[in-house]
Amino acid sequence: MRTAVVRVNVDPSGLLTAAQLTRGMRTLLGLAHEHGADVADNNLAAMPASRREVEVLIASDRVENGQEIVIKLCAKAFGTNPVAGVVTFVSRGTDDDAHGVLSAFGLAGEIERQPCDDGFDIVYVTLREADLERVPESRIHTALEASLNCEVHIRTT
Repeated sequence: MRTAVVRVNVDPSGLLTAAQLTRGMRTLLGLAHEHGADVADNNLAAMPASRREVEVLIASDRVENGQEIVIKLCAKAFGTNPVAGVVTFVSRGTDDDAHGVLSAFGLAGEIERQPCDDGFDIVYVTLREADLERVPESRIHTALEASLNCEVHIRTT
């Protein structure tokens, strides 16, 4: 399972006071921990009123699932109608990360990792040739290398 970083604007109207934001963060921390999630320690009151955004780290392979859970938690914690922000994923260079990158492109493939003598890995990714007609290989390759931080070779079947 991958770790999503779900960003949510908890005060889109910009009307919450510093005390309300502090209470809301405290409540959100407790609610998030009940769901096995973590919250980045952001000082919401110090942020511009239009960007009072929390960052919640939650196990989720799908953007929509993570967002839905975090928006509900934020609504309960802050008593507002939160607005979804950008979702990214923490990359630890695992095979799950590689599968997640492929999934983001609507692809599935086989991942084979080969350790090298210098302590680095080479990752071989096998994709269907037909999939590369839809998504340029260079985009997939770049995304995989960035996520895995290792050499990537794409093979086709």
